[in-house]
Amino acid sequence: MDIEKLKEFVTSAGANLLMGIIILVVGLFLVHWLVKFLKKSKAFNKLEPTLQSFFINAIKLVLIILVVLTAANVIGIPLTSIITIFASAGVAISLGMQGALGNLVGGLTLLILKPIKVGEYVRIGEYNGIVKSIGAFYTEIKTLDNSLISLPNSNLTNTAIVNYSREGISRIEAQFTVSYDSNIDQVREVLLEMARKGEKVLADPSPWVLITKCTETGIIVLVRAWAKAEDWGNVYYYMLEHGKRALDAAGIKVPYQQMDVHIKQD
Repeated sequence: MDIEKLKEFVTSAGANLLMGIIILVVGLFLVHWLVKFLKKSKAFNKLEPTLQSFFINAIKLVLIILVVLTAANVIGIPLTSIITIFASAGVAISLGMQGALGNLVGGLTLLILKPIKVGEYVRIGEYNGIVKSIGAFYTEIKTLDNSLISLPNSNLTNTAIVNYSREGISRIEAQFTVSYDSNIDQVREVLLEMARKGEKVLADPSPWVLITKCTETGIIVLVRAWAKAEDWGNVYYYMLEHGKRALDAAGIKVPYQQMDVHIKQD
């Protein structure tokens, strides 16, 4: 009688094992087919590349876990035991990867809300540069001196981001100091002409010049011009150099800090 029960158990276990293997193989094939179908869909291809990769990997992982759990249940392994193991492992992994998970959530936030995009010129904290890539964990910024900086995504979601490219054009300001003896109208005309000659300076909105402050050393004059966001650095350095050259050519003195000592003799 015991032998008959043993045979029945072995037969039943073998059938369950075979059915579990079939479910596992067929399920993994269907997961692979579904992932390929999603990758080719038009709606999915409209997402950001990094977001596509994240969703594909997340969907694939969830489906594989469901297939494995289903196969294990058919074989006869209690689901409660498997779920307990997964939950314990998940807690241990999450505690050990708090920073990485924070960066992952930050990356998803950036991809969904889109405060920045690849190719835009931005300032994040103390860094200025062009966004090269927005990864799952890090965002890469290429600075004007051609350095590549990797910033953790969790930091980006907790700091101010200045996006110079979002509006299409940016205002650039260059500051000069001229002496009190200078003719202000002449200074204005010289600097305006300089700005208008700039190859990358936009004609509309047009450049303009204004006095911002009178100091002990001289009069501070500000030149404001507009340019495409990607030309911000070129226009800024152009105005600094050619503004000084234009003032020198016009004979307008640029003062420097000095102390005049008057000696009185009896």
